[in-house]
Amino acid sequence: MMKSLEDLIVRPELQLQGIATGDLLSQVLSQIRLTGDRVYSCRLQAKERLALEGRAAHVCVLQEGRLKVSKSGETPATIEAGDLFLLPRDAEDLRVTAVAAPVSLIVCRFWFDATSLRAMLFALPWLIHIKRAEATAWLEGLVHYLMLEVEAGQPGGALMISRIIDLIVIRTLRTWVHEGRAAGWLGGLSDARVARALRKIHEQPLQRLSIGALAAIAGMSRSSFSERFTALVGRSPLRYQNEWRLTLARDMLAKRGARVGEVGIAIGYESEAAFSRAYKAFFGSSPRTNLARPRGANAA
Repeated sequence: MMKSLEDLIVRPELQLQGIATGDLLSQVLSQIRLTGDRVYSCRLQAKERLALEGRAAHVCVLQEGRLKVSKSGETPATIEAGDLFLLPRDAEDLRVTAVAAPVSLIVCRFWFDATSLRAMLFALPWLIHIKRAEATAWLEGLVHYLMLEVEAGQPGGALMISRIIDLIVIRTLRTWVHEGRAAGWLGGLSDARVARALRKIHEQPLQRLSIGALAAIAGMSRSSFSERFTALVGRSPLRYQNEWRLTLARDMLAKRGARVGEVGIAIGYESEAAFSRAYKAFFGSSPRTNLARPRGANAA
């Protein structure tokens, strides 16, 4: 099981634009951005399949009945009343079917921002299932407030709905980590030794940390640490370190007055050209596309 989040508090020595403050989990989750655009309730008859938008992600709360969620090549999951389940990727090859009527649930549709740290999204499993006992303390209040916004239809409601979906998704991921069942990059936070290395990477993003240095922080041999880190996080330690620095650079570029060359040097690149190449290789676009527009400029 993972250590208390209090043991993962990060207090950066370098105050840089774009670096999230606070605990390590918050730093990582702050890089996930999403937009929720639709919330609806539905009822299903026995053996009826839930229709989901194929290209979107969904988070659903089962209010009554029982569902079966399946995907080719994966072990099916049974969802009970009061449970929440998150489908973070394309739903085209998923089947969500009512086991026996009546079945009622709330469905929230959303999209992850394409500029979110890709290593995070790709490492998420096809299904995250949070049982009622693990979600009761926080889920009921959020869903109640969400449905109030949906029914009120007041100005600003669309933004409120998107923000509440954001809260539900982040809270779901945090609960999943606390349970110790997280995989991928979140799995790294549930391993005390790997988490120490992750904290060091986030605490001193401008320091180029070698495998040996990170292994020493984790209290492991170089080979064991590298293998364990890669298995849990889905990236090698040095690759993760570089991708995190580039992610911080993206946030720094969004600040008004930022300059590409200065940002590149700030995160450790020797030249603007080297920084631009690395940035484009990771994000698929030039760092100049992320520069904040001058006041008065029209958005494309």
